[in-house]
Amino acid sequence: MIVVKVGGGAGIAYEPLCDDLATLTRAGQRFVLVHGGSHETNTLAERLGHPPRFVTSPSGYTSRYTDRVTLELFLMATAGKVNKLIVERLQHMGVNAIGLSGLDGRILQGQRKAVIRIIEDGKQKVLRDDWTGTVEQVNTDLLRLLLDAGLLPVIAPIAVSTIGEALNVDGDRAAAAIAAALGADTLVLLTNVPGLLRAFPDERTLVRHIPRADVEAYLPLAQGRMKKKILGASEALNQGVGRVILGDARVSEPVSRALAGEGTVIV
Repeated sequence: MIVVKVGGGAGIAYEPLCDDLATLTRAGQRFVLVHGGSHETNTLAERLGHPPRFVTSPSGYTSRYTDRVTLELFLMATAGKVNKLIVERLQHMGVNAIGLSGLDGRILQGQRKAVIRIIEDGKQKVLRDDWTGTVEQVNTDLLRLLLDAGLLPVIAPIAVSTIGEALNVDGDRAAAAIAAALGADTLVLLTNVPGLLRAFPDERTLVRHIPRADVEAYLPLAQGRMKKKILGASEALNQGVGRVILGDARVSEPVSRALAGEGTVIV
């Protein structure tokens, strides 16, 4: 079992990923695919006059501020357009994929954050009307039912709260939760850089290997969204996933290359 998370940033093409997954699936490998949709959401938000807002937590993590309008835009762009285009490509390549969000069947369940604390203009502030959360439970029975039926689940990172509210959750951490719950051998996190870089954005400074015990020591090297990937990697490893690979989504055969050791391998 391998869980793959592909980011949704600008410049990421899903066709090479889907083609690679199709080849590996025909060879007998089982996957769950989790995907982002940040670029499509930003584009839609700009067009509809509700531009995105990104905030930074006191601990240095950057995320999208998700009011109710933004949540619905994220549903449209990510659980709608991006999810179905990936499923369409996989179906075209002969893979019987099924597109869902974590909201469906309570695949991903968590608590909605009552408030979030941010740092803005050097001051700590509190934001309300936030529709985000953290995954606390994975419906493994449903995922295994789909997998045993020969389907490849394609999951958008929308969770459901305990009282039935849709929640925007971090895709990397959601993928880590799924990988841990399913007892996956490997979690592959694909993005628009080749892995963790010692001197971002210089791709020649790729960190190729991180010992599991030293993951947190490498966190200061992570810039922007890479911080969440390192956090997700740490959470997956702590819950029994065998290895995590930070790979490049921009190349041909991105999953095969990651599994062959290209990128940053954490074991």
